[in-house]
Amino acid sequence: LVSAHETLRQAGFRPEDIRLVMNDTKLTPNSGPAGGSRSQVMSGNACRLAAENLLAAMRKADGTYRNYEEMKSEGIETKVKGNWVATYFSDHPVDQATSQGEPFSVYMYTLFLPEVAVDTMTGKVKVEKFTVVTDVGTIMNKLVVDGNFYGGLAQGIGLALSEDFEDLSKHTSLLRCGIPYILDVPDDLELHYIETYRPEGPYGAAGCGEAPLDAPHPAILNAIYNATGARITRIPAKPEVVLEALKAL
Repeated sequence: LVSAHETLRQAGFRPEDIRLVMNDTKLTPNSGPAGGSRSQVMSGNACRLAAENLLAAMRKADGTYRNYEEMKSEGIETKVKGNWVATYFSDHPVDQATSQGEPFSVYMYTLFLPEVAVDTMTGKVKVEKFTVVTDVGTIMNKLVVDGNFYGGLAQGIGLALSEDFEDLSKHTSLLRCGIPYILDVPDDLELHYIETYRPEGPYGAAGCGEAPLDAPHPAILNAIYNATGARITRIPAKPEVVLEALKAL
């Protein structure tokens, strides 16, 4: 939606003028999996190209734009498609001898800085603040990116301290799996964005799906180490795990 609007607003379109159709295979083609933070790059570029094709069909010789009725009366197709294929890998092959190269067209980068309090009597760990510095390219909708990071950091705290899915006979509900509660997530979540334009991304944007969840959990384990000197090498770092590491000092 954001990629389409960024293009269509040239003709005066507002976000509310665009109807986003999702999860309807009759109208939306298969765009592949959502993994690898590829949706913004792949689908975003396809939406951008579709919107550009629509504007080209709407544009008059004087630079103004036709409306729907004018396009129909002139016999101009009102339905357009946008196709975008990632050719970066084929254009930048990985060296087979050294395995060095650039297998992906767009990367994202995140620095995680959690601050924790450790109760050395009980082993309970509390994340009191989380600061993040990230570069996910050009940000076209900050509210969406903020929400993605807040949710990802909350999940990272759960992965680090409470979430456990190993025993399927025991962990049979969200409660038993250790999904974090709202009180487990600090109010002090500080996000800092560095916007480096990505040539292969739509309007310079990169994906941000994986950026907040790449490494908040090992960063929390490092914070526990900095606070106590106890090195924990497995997650979740439940109180009994932390106490075991403290006793080994």
